[in-house]
Amino acid sequence: MKEKQSKGKLKTWMLVLLCLPMLAHAQTISHDSVRIDLNKAIEIALNESPTIRIAERDIQMKKYTKAEQIVTLFPNASLVGSYNRTLKKQVMTMDFGGQVMEIEVGTDNNYSGGLNFSMPVVNASLWNSIKLSQMDVEMAFESARASKLSLINEVKKAYYTLLFARESYEVLQKNYDNIVLTYNNVLSKYNQGMASEFEKLRAEVQMKNQRPALLSAKSNLELAAMMLKVMIGLNVDEAVVFDGKLSDYEQLLKNNAIPDVDSLSLTNNAQLTQLLLAEKQLEKSKDIIISSACPSLHLSGNYQYTTMNNDFKFADYKWNPYSMIGLSLSIPLVSWAGTAYKIKSSNLNIENMKDQRLALERNLKISINNSIINIKNAIEELESNKETMLQAEKAYEISLKQYEIGMSTWLDLSSAELAYVGAKLSYNQSIFNYLTAYAKLDETIGKE
Repeated sequence: MKEKQSKGKLKTWMLVLLCLPMLAHAQTISHDSVRIDLNKAIEIALNESPTIRIAERDIQMKKYTKAEQIVTLFPNASLVGSYNRTLKKQVMTMDFGGQVMEIEVGTDNNYSGGLNFSMPVVNASLWNSIKLSQMDVEMAFESARASKLSLINEVKKAYYTLLFARESYEVLQKNYDNIVLTYNNVLSKYNQGMASEFEKLRAEVQMKNQRPALLSAKSNLELAAMMLKVMIGLNVDEAVVFDGKLSDYEQLLKNNAIPDVDSLSLTNNAQLTQLLLAEKQLEKSKDIIISSACPSLHLSGNYQYTTMNNDFKFADYKWNPYSMIGLSLSIPLVSWAGTAYKIKSSNLNIENMKDQRLALERNLKISINNSIINIKNAIEELESNKETMLQAEKAYEISLKQYEIGMSTWLDLSSAELAYVGAKLSYNQSIFNYLTAYAKLDETIGKE
């Protein structure tokens, strides 16, 4: 009886010693670290991502380009001034009754200054260019949205990967702790002559074999944390605790109905929308080609003052006003020969873009079906794996109690524990598969 009590106390103290570093680490985290959940991680990523900032600047640049083209529709006014010094005056020769007379015409100094203006009245090419610039703005918006959706999907996958790596490490750590306790128990029994050397060696080998797997899981966890920090724009060495567990999403998984393929639309898919806009841009570019060969009409005019003198007595100068207004019509004649081939080439580009959009749409539909299949499989696997995990856990507990009272062998206990660890990892894997498949589906249908 005393021997059993001493064994129980020994196990209790060993558990306390094993938990003390973890408790101290948890206290350090809670006081010195920033806690971030999935939504906060996405928010930080959208604010700190260079890709998103570049996309936003691109939108602004496209808006400036559009405004620049709109300004060309308004009158263009400029102040002008000129001074001409006559080096050799023109000579007029006149015949007066057989007598030839030469007369110099003009003055030494000629001044002019005033206001010139011009504006397009009819210019189809310019109008189409403005419409094309508006499409460029829409394309920039859609490109930014595509970058945002892609970033959100990548952050989600990285976050789920971190949770999976962390829980896998915790499972292996708990398994390793159990193996250590089992080894110590076997060693104690061996020292008392209650266990064979074979059992002691098997327990020791298992403990040493488990150590590399635990270290590998720890490295994967650290790598997943670093990748997530970099992705959302944080420093790698920044103290951050990412909240959440995969099991938190189990209820969400149960509540969400499996999407129906027929109810899903690709209308909001960013890639498909960009190709559709690109097709419209090609159509408008063709309109520009056609309109460049069409007549254009411009209005122009000026209002100036002029003066002509032979000296530099500015106070005596007499300034005379001069003004005019007119229309200029330009009709291309020869350019239609080259324009016809440009139009044919543009039509081929449009057809190519349509085929690209069709091919992408087919691939996206395959992606949707694949995501739904993965979601269904993950749900079925979760139900099966959870039941298996609970059974394996119960079997391990029974095997442990039987081993403690000598009703089962160490090999039975080891097999039960290995089955429980595998079932727990499979359970986490099924939740991870569901979350990543759903994140991919959201990106495909353009859900923000």
